[in-house]
Amino acid sequence: MSRALDIISLVICAGGVVALFWIAFEHSANRSGLILRWLISAPILALFWFVAIPEFKNGGIDALFGLGVACFGGFVMAILWAGSFTDLLAKPLASLYDGGTEPPVPKPYYSVAVAKRKRNKPLEAVITIREQLAKFPNDYEGTMLLASIQAEDLMDLSSAEMTLNHFCEWDKAPPKQVAAALTQMADWHLKLAQDAHSAAVALERIVEKFPETDIALVAKQRIAHLGGVEKILLDAHDRQPVFVPEGVKNVGLLESSAHLVPTEISPGELAASYVKQLEQHPNDTEAREKLAIIYVRHFKRLDLATIELEQMIGEPNHHYKRVAHWLNLLADLQIHGGADYETARATLERIIERFPDFGISDIARNRLAHLKLEFKALETTPEKTMGVYEQNVGLKGSRYYDVR
Repeated sequence: MSRALDIISLVICAGGVVALFWIAFEHSANRSGLILRWLISAPILALFWFVAIPEFKNGGIDALFGLGVACFGGFVMAILWAGSFTDLLAKPLASLYDGGTEPPVPKPYYSVAVAKRKRNKPLEAVITIREQLAKFPNDYEGTMLLASIQAEDLMDLSSAEMTLNHFCEWDKAPPKQVAAALTQMADWHLKLAQDAHSAAVALERIVEKFPETDIALVAKQRIAHLGGVEKILLDAHDRQPVFVPEGVKNVGLLESSAHLVPTEISPGELAASYVKQLEQHPNDTEAREKLAIIYVRHFKRLDLATIELEQMIGEPNHHYKRVAHWLNLLADLQIHGGADYETARATLERIIERFPDFGISDIARNRLAHLKLEFKALETTPEKTMGVYEQNVGLKGSRYYDVR
């Protein structure tokens, strides 16, 4: 029975040794040295098993001999494996700082290209970037850097557009990166070529690729303002001489200077211009917001202002901060436009209901706590009649001296 147990234990130990050997062999950086140590260790382990252990069992002098054999074998094994066991124990702690034995994730490096660009060597920078992109195709950082050098340093806008189009047509390109690339292309068309039409085409591609998204809404908003941006850029590029008319002489001697004050655009004309803008660009939230304010401040039409703001609030793809801003603005207009406390309170509660897990809901709760004070601040203070006091008190003589 004891012989069978010895055989079983021997098989288990042999299996563990083989498994340990295989794991160590797979992860070893010096496999030939590992094999040499195992070849030396094999007879020492046999010496332990067939000499030291039986001598221990015999007892007496034989046990002392077995102890000596075990000490000699242990000394040799310590020399062979001390470094390996030290690494095995220290490696988990050291890997927290040096990353362990896992190889670093390969990634492109563009520092050389950036340095060449700064030294005014754009062609060499382009070659360096293309070498990296050959190893890492469609890398966003490299693509944008290459397009930037082509557009801004080489003044080759068509090549930059081809570079970005190649990336945007990649089926695995992240939507935000595609939108950023097309937006940058639109900026280059405006800045470098003063071409609002090509810029609008680039932005419209965002709307086509990602319809009914917040990215598309931002692109539509930019398209709505391209005309004004183009005019500013053209004016800055082709400056015309400005003729300043002669000023009015002897302003201080005039009976009135009211006619010298420049006329302001009437609220009606402003509202008409915003309405026309919204007919062409319905997604221009800036124009719609300004139109709502004019409706209340100048025409006392809270109902029309509510329609304009609710149209933006009801759009599902707007950012939550923008929606909260419009709800707060609606509450402001309701307070100043004649609505009651309950109406404004319900508007602010919509922020809490729609965005309970965001910080803007805490801001809305704080405003709700002080909402009655906002209404109270609008109440007119009754005029107070001042008393009638004796005139010229300071000009009267002293009561001690009779000035007559």
